[in-house]
Amino acid sequence: MNILVNTTVLSNFAAVGQLALLRSVFGTLYIAQDVFEEVQVGLEEGYTFYTGLESEIHPFRKDGWLHLVTVEGQEELALLQSMPRKLHRGEAMSLAIAKGRGWRFLTDDHAARNKADELGIPKAGTLAVLVRAIEGALITLDQGNALLREMIANNYQSPVTDLRELGS
Repeated sequence: MNILVNTTVLSNFAAVGQLALLRSVFGTLYIAQDVFEEVQVGLEEGYTFYTGLESEIHPFRKDGWLHLVTVEGQEELALLQSMPRKLHRGEAMSLAIAKGRGWRFLTDDHAARNKADELGIPKAGTLAVLVRAIEGALITLDQGNALLREMIANNYQSPVTDLRELGS
């Protein structure tokens, strides 16, 4: 199943210099055009952890592991137009694409997660990525908790402070 990644999850891993871990867990991910635009605005606002992200995006880089996508067809366009205004553009576009194509969605945004549930879109977030990395022996539990603490220090609003709380 293809997976779209939202700004929130990208930001958490970029802020701690672990985009490579995100890539190791999933391989190819998809990024909506409006999420890419949010990243560009973030760079302009001084979020330097996004520096170099563009070089990971296909088509800017032929072998990029983040594939840029946008809405296609009437169904996805109608879904995008029906999204609640409280959602940011990147979340709205990601949800429309995920629903239209039957893809999974990575986000930590509460409103986007609720809308994903309402639309029946499979979702996960930063914590699930960390757990999957631990289960796949890409990192240890201690390393996962260290990354989680660092993400929290960089403004990630995590519902837990220790991955053991998730039963991993």
